[in-house]
Amino acid sequence: MVVVEKINFSPVNIKDRRQLDMRSGDVIRVWQRVKEGNKSRLQAFEGLVLARKHGREPGATFTVRKEVGGIGVERIFPLYSPTIEKIELVRRSKVRRAKLYYIREKAARAARKKMKQMRVMDEVMLETKEEKAEEKKGEEAEKKESFDAAQDKESKGK
Repeated sequence: MVVVEKINFSPVNIKDRRQLDMRSGDVIRVWQRVKEGNKSRLQAFEGLVLARKHGREPGATFTVRKEVGGIGVERIFPLYSPTIEKIELVRRSKVRRAKLYYIREKAARAARKKMKQMRVMDEVMLETKEEKAEEKKGEEAEKKESFDAAQDKESKGK
């Protein structure tokens, strides 16, 4: 009788990952193990699922997008990656597309709109002593010219 041993090629529980009910439009939190030097820690990446590619096959990936400080950040995660510890579903929303790439352009448009609303300020935050001295001389010269012009008008009027 031949005894066949089951060999695990991956540290990931493939059956659990295959059963994940994750769709585009979901907001998920992906916990990934990050190794820095000889230490490792868990890091969360929470965002909107834009796309899920290649179904449930071994090369399957999913794209997650979040905004950090007004800048869009996207990450593509392999579904069966051993560095992914867990995937949490935060919120589910109904969408009518399989791929939500149009959200990139929508977010960029909103950012441009905010930039237009910001006012440009004409203040100098840092000046050197020389520039201040030159500016004062210019102001004094203007005052003297305006004073001389006013005296000329008075003398002509008399």
